[in-house]
Amino acid sequence: MRAVNANGVTLHVQEDGDSNGTPVVFANSLGTDLRLWDAIIPLLPDGLRLVRYDKRGHGLSGCPEGPYTIDDLTADAAALIEGLDLGPVIFVGLSIGGMIGQSLASRRPDLVRALVLSNTAARMGDPATWEERITAINEKGLAAMEKAVLDRWFGPTFRATPEAALWGALLTRTPAVGYVGCCAAIAAADLTNITAGLRLPTLAIAGSHDGASPPDLVVATAALIPSSQVHVIDGVGHLPCVENPTAYAAVLNPFLKEHAYV
Repeated sequence: MRAVNANGVTLHVQEDGDSNGTPVVFANSLGTDLRLWDAIIPLLPDGLRLVRYDKRGHGLSGCPEGPYTIDDLTADAAALIEGLDLGPVIFVGLSIGGMIGQSLASRRPDLVRALVLSNTAARMGDPATWEERITAINEKGLAAMEKAVLDRWFGPTFRATPEAALWGALLTRTPAVGYVGCCAAIAAADLTNITAGLRLPTLAIAGSHDGASPPDLVVATAALIPSSQVHVIDGVGHLPCVENPTAYAAVLNPFLKEHAYV
């Protein structure tokens, strides 16, 4: 295990691949940790330095009192990239990780050479809905949300497998302070204007059965960025790298090859 102090928070980091290769940084979704990417890592091209981290309040990373903001999470990512002397990186973010990517690419363009926005949007939901979720978690705990969250996360095929329950266990073991803190960050974030100003190579990935970030939201966000690419993977939900890593790699790898070896 490896820890990096970034922006005053201890972040759990894992590296794979070629330590001298082009760096690719992966940011996970709400209620997961860096294991989100386990199945995809072996399928990625050779010659890349693959860096995953648990964002604050998740996994083994520090869990300061919230609420958090997207600016906080962006500053964490920037400090991590600088602390490991990685930049400029290809940044791959899923869900809130994709919101971090949009913000980072806007605020620190020197640190991001290309961007992958997976199952995310410039604005995800409305503040009232997030406040309702925060209240429910504070009153009943994350376990009470498990079924509803898994139904949004997964397409029907994967949802029926025993493995889906493991992701429910990961969700419910997330510190409530960290989960609620990130909910508050999403609730307050509208990145539409800054994302519309991005001018870097961008790949957007959606899942046809995504109940958390439906494909139309992902497509609309990609449309804000000139010359971006969009792919919708059929039959999967919010975590396509978990449900169908082969299909996910088939979409991701050409983009990585195009922008890593320049």
